[in-house]
Amino acid sequence: MARNVLGGELESCGTDPMTGFRRDGCCDTDTDDAGVHTVCAVVTEEFLRFSVGVGNDLVTPRPEFGFPGLRPGDRWCLCASRWAQAHRAGVAPPVLLAATHARSLEWIDLADLQRAAVT
Repeated sequence: MARNVLGGELESCGTDPMTGFRRDGCCDTDTDDAGVHTVCAVVTEEFLRFSVGVGNDLVTPRPEFGFPGLRPGDRWCLCASRWAQAHRAGVAPPVLLAATHARSLEWIDLADLQRAAVT
């Protein structure tokens, strides 16, 4: 059973759009997930612009991959390293702690996630 950063059972992040490395709505991870998509974020316009600027366009739809493109307010499983990078830049999006995988703590301090937490 996957655990969240609070020590509880990992909850679903979101299904509209369908997120997660396995596109199952959950920010779970395994050895195939090289990007470690473990942070359940509520993306913001500011974060999306930042992400495009560092080479990860999450806005443009990619129908060939079943990706609708993200809009502010969408829940999305971000790479832990990308959230940490955005945090250092002052543009990290809010997070859902119960849906953020414990492995995120390898890259991010729990206190930083708690300060960014929403319910």
